[in-house]
Amino acid sequence: MDSEVARDRALDAAEKLFYGRGIQSVGMDDIRGTSGVSLKRLYQLFPAKEQLVEAYLERRDVRWRQRLTEHVDRHTDPVERILAVFAWLREWFAEPGFRGCAWINSYGELGATSPRVLALVRAHKGAFRAYLAGLVSDAGLPAPLGDQLFLLAEGAIVTAGTEASTEPADQAGRAAGLLLAAYR
Repeated sequence: MDSEVARDRALDAAEKLFYGRGIQSVGMDDIRGTSGVSLKRLYQLFPAKEQLVEAYLERRDVRWRQRLTEHVDRHTDPVERILAVFAWLREWFAEPGFRGCAWINSYGELGATSPRVLALVRAHKGAFRAYLAGLVSDAGLPAPLGDQLFLLAEGAIVTAGTEASTEPADQAGRAAGLLLAAYR
């Protein structure tokens, strides 16, 4: 098995296990068993578990933001593009195995002890905030709305994760609609 295939299999296993069970409850032997990649090869690819966690978060960030952007890009009206964020959150919350935000979950487990994980969490949240700010700017609306939408979306993500419900996306979307109307 070449390095790229082994790396992809290890990351697929890490994503499934870390997101599904939590980082600290998953050992490298669990990753080996799920991925089919030998422990020796795993440690060649990721000399420390923290490096595997970092790679998992980095890859998930790219995929998460890509999926969001693809959904929003189906809309042309600038206000509809903003509201599409909340519709996408609803779809995400409805996915089987949804366990909330991978970055918040990782922060809760490792944020106090891993500066690198903390940096990845902050980078992901910063990118999401900047994305919303861009949508607000494209709609010609005041910049503070971006931060307000970010807080609505983040609150919905955390609440959906703890309640196992799609309703927080709907509630946040309705609140976003009210904010948009107020700013227009």
